[in-house]
Amino acid sequence: MPHATHGSVASLWRYPVKSMLGEELTATEVTERGLLGDRAYALVDTADGKATTAKNPKKWPTLLGFRATFIEPPRPGASVPPVRITLPDGTTATSQQADLNQLFSQGAQSHGETECRRQADASN
Repeated sequence: MPHATHGSVASLWRYPVKSMLGEELTATEVTERGLLGDRAYALVDTADGKATTAKNPKKWPTLLGFRATFIEPPRPGASVPPVRITLPDGTTATSQQADLNQLFSQGAQSHGETECRRQADASN
C-alpha cells in the first residue's frame, strides 16, 4: 500500500532558551517532550521566580531580540549543553559565564533582575 503525503517540513527550528530567537536545524531528535533541547533553558525573574516570557512585552521589551544557539548539539540521555546567546546589541555570552545574569538584566531592558536556568530548575 503506497504512503500518502500529508505535508512537508519547510524548515526546522529549535529554541534553546524560552522566548528567545532560536536556531535553524537540518535534522534533530524528537522525544516525547518535542525537539531535543527545545526550550531547555529559561530566563527567570528573580523577583517572582517565574520564567520570563515574550508574551509580556511591557516587562520584557527586547527579549525576542536575543538569539540562543547550543555550543554543541544536545544528545539524548546527556546533560543539556551550554548555550551561546547573542544580545540585541551584538554582545555574545554563554550560559557558563559568571556575569551572565548581569548582562541579561541589562540587555533585556527589564524591570527587574533575571537568572538563566535550565527549564527543569525554572518555574513555567
